[in-house]
Amino acid sequence: MEVGILSMRYAKAVIEYAQKKGLEDKLYQEFLTLSHSFCEQPGLREALDNPVITTKEKLALVCTAADGDGKSTREFIQFITLVLRNRREGYLQFISLMYLDLYRKLKHIGVGKLITAVPVNKETEDRIRSAATHILHAHMELETVIDPSIEGGFIFDINDYRLDASVATQLKRVKQQFIDKNRRIV
Repeated sequence: MEVGILSMRYAKAVIEYAQKKGLEDKLYQEFLTLSHSFCEQPGLREALDNPVITTKEKLALVCTAADGDGKSTREFIQFITLVLRNRREGYLQFISLMYLDLYRKLKHIGVGKLITAVPVNKETEDRIRSAATHILHAHMELETVIDPSIEGGFIFDINDYRLDASVATQLKRVKQQFIDKNRRIV
C-alpha cells in the first residue's frame, strides 16, 4: 500500500477519535513533538525499524520521543500500540505529519517560517504573525530561524509560498544578469 494513503487513513482515524474524546489539542502536541524528534534524531526511525527491539521497548521509545519525561495520554498510547501491533512503525513519522496537517486544516492554522540573518525582536515577529493571520484568515504558527548565509534581508515561507528578499538571492540575480549580458556582447 502506498505510504501516503496508509498514513492518511491512520491519521484520519486518530483525529476523528480524538475529536470525539475532545483530546485533539493534546494529541497535536504529542504528534508535533514526535515529528520534531524524528527530524532531530534520525536513529529513532532506525530503532523503530529494528526487528530485535521488542514492541514494548518501541512503545516506550515513541512515548519518550513524544512526551519526554511527561506522561503520554492513554489515547496516544493506544494508538501507538495499534500501529506497532499492525507492524506499521515504519510509517509512524508520516502518520504524525499527516495528523499535524489534518489538525491544522481543522483548526485553520497556517504555518510560517521566517529566516533572517540576525535575530528579530519579539515586536517584529508579532507584527509579521498578525499580518499573515489577517491575510490568511487563520491563526499562524511562526518559526524563526537565523541563517547568516543569507547575508541580510529575509526569507518568509508561508504554507506553500516563499517570499525571498535576502541579500544573497539579490546578489545572485545581479550576477546572473551580468553573465547574461556578457553572453550577448560576445
